[in-house]
Amino acid sequence: MNVLSCSSCPFQVLRHEEFEEGCKATCNGPYDGKWSKTMVGFGPEEDHFVAELTYNYGVGEYHLGNDFLGLTVQSSQAVSNAKRLGWPLSEVGEALYLTQAPGGYHFYLVDKEQPPKDPVLKVCLGVSDLQRSTHYWTTLLGMKVMEKNEEKKTVLMGFADTQCKLELHDISGIVDHGTAFGRIAFSCPREQLPDIEALMKKENQKILTPLVSLDTPGKATVEVVILSDPDAHEICFVGDEAFRQLSKVDPKGNDLLDKAMAEDKSDEWFAKHNRQKAAA
Repeated sequence: MNVLSCSSCPFQVLRHEEFEEGCKATCNGPYDGKWSKTMVGFGPEEDHFVAELTYNYGVGEYHLGNDFLGLTVQSSQAVSNAKRLGWPLSEVGEALYLTQAPGGYHFYLVDKEQPPKDPVLKVCLGVSDLQRSTHYWTTLLGMKVMEKNEEKKTVLMGFADTQCKLELHDISGIVDHGTAFGRIAFSCPREQLPDIEALMKKENQKILTPLVSLDTPGKATVEVVILSDPDAHEICFVGDEAFRQLSKVDPKGNDLLDKAMAEDKSDEWFAKHNRQKAAA
């Protein structure tokens, strides 16, 4: 997905990296050019939900689908920030507000004191068949169901009570991933990756990227397996041991992001040449 940010939400920049060409595991989507990624969250990646914001240089617009339905954050500070900045808020429930990031991504803000653990409560994905998707995520991937709402056609699940949850919402139609889709990633012991791949082969499930090693110059080499669920939601499992080295908070992350944004003159270049950035 393109940069997913909201000035009213007090996320922290955890690390920032620049790349000259596309990722061989399509981390930046189906694009081959220069790109960057910025990891943001309320705390370190080892014990917090973290969003990976990707920016493809030269791409100015994306078509949003109905696959990603929103991120729910519990933070009265985020609500007060939005009101102070004049950021559009819609009250959609008791102490619950809906807002949008600049790219159109939905954020649900719970107007309650930020919990001591991760304030990101859940990620919601649209599915076309709730029973089929629930079976995939629980029986095959090992999540446990924590809550069902037949009226809203949702199922809340997760790997642990203390972690950010995944909510599946039956949209009663085809899931459209648009051109800005992302993926959900989980870390697990490296030794489990071949077993995950073997299980998916046995169950005739789609594997987008078989077990592969990804090199980051000067840093750890991580191994990943990337799957596709019944609605083509991408799911990445990454070896935890190397990931813990790669995902350490970089104290220079914010400065690197500021530097990259200051040096990105693409808007000026396109304006000077009377051209528009490409629409993905």
